[in-house]
Amino acid sequence: MRFLCRLVVAVVVVAPAALTQSLSAAQQFYNLGDLKLESGKAIHDCNLGYRTLGTLNADHSNAVLFPTWFSGSTDDLLKVVGPTQFFDPAPFFVILVDAIGNGVSCSPSNSKTQHGPKFPEFTILDMVESEHRLVTEKFRLQHIRAVMGQSMGGMQTFEWLVRYPGFMDVGIPIVGSPRLTSYDMMLWRTEEEAILEDPAYHGGNYTVSPKMKTVMLLHNIDLTTPEFRVATTSPAQFETFFAETEAGASSTFDANDWRWQMHAMLTQDIAPGAPLGSAATKIQARVLVINAKQDHMVNPTPALTLAPLIHAQTIVLEGMCGHIAPSCEVEKIRPAIQATLAAER
Repeated sequence: MRFLCRLVVAVVVVAPAALTQSLSAAQQFYNLGDLKLESGKAIHDCNLGYRTLGTLNADHSNAVLFPTWFSGSTDDLLKVVGPTQFFDPAPFFVILVDAIGNGVSCSPSNSKTQHGPKFPEFTILDMVESEHRLVTEKFRLQHIRAVMGQSMGGMQTFEWLVRYPGFMDVGIPIVGSPRLTSYDMMLWRTEEEAILEDPAYHGGNYTVSPKMKTVMLLHNIDLTTPEFRVATTSPAQFETFFAETEAGASSTFDANDWRWQMHAMLTQDIAPGAPLGSAATKIQARVLVINAKQDHMVNPTPALTLAPLIHAQTIVLEGMCGHIAPSCEVEKIRPAIQATLAAER
């Protein structure tokens, strides 16, 4: 099983609770044409990747939208959906979406007319707008059961709750954040500096994507916790672990895609220039907030500050897995997720 969300995905997927057979669903695409962005610019000929599980019921009330995490793909999402994973998809029509910039949907790496550094920067809100167009144009839905997502998918979920408050019954942000803290910004800006200082990056004008070894090492440090690393990697195992972490950098994930999605996260704020409470008044859906106390990658403070303001049910995972706690402690979150999805409106 490969290293979560191409690079990050492997670490999450190897968590003990995630070692089960994943579901399968065909990769599909919906062409949005020009996707107008929050900045006023546009992504030309934007294909949005998606996969579906299950069947839409007669009254179109069982659709669940699940966008990808940072650098993840819908193929990765299939590993966290299932009867022994986050929730059993059987009663639902699950729409898994490749967030823009992930190398599957329209991205710097695959654009023919806006390749590499010519690709316009986008935001978490732009991801949400592309997903809204998919749901309303392709599937003709004006209301869905739920939006949920993990990490950057959780950021998208928070944005959905504010941007389209009446569009869903339920929102389930998992280790996501309604706005970044300075600690989060420090991580992503440091990773960006490591990319920019790599001679192979060439300002984004490269023929072969740099391996981003330093980025991968930084990312891995913050993905879990010191306790997790000490417990799972002995000093005698360290050289092998270090080499495998560096080898994860030879993934096919493109450096510009990585950088552009990082920039999107750096813009994340559901209440720009205002207290979170100002956004809380817009949220109508029932919300289940899941965060990890020891998350070193997406600080839980903003989500846990917002939760009581929107009367959200809250689960705080206490274990040592850090950002990958949802996969390590899936047995704790599955009942709450399934109950939230199934509860009466």
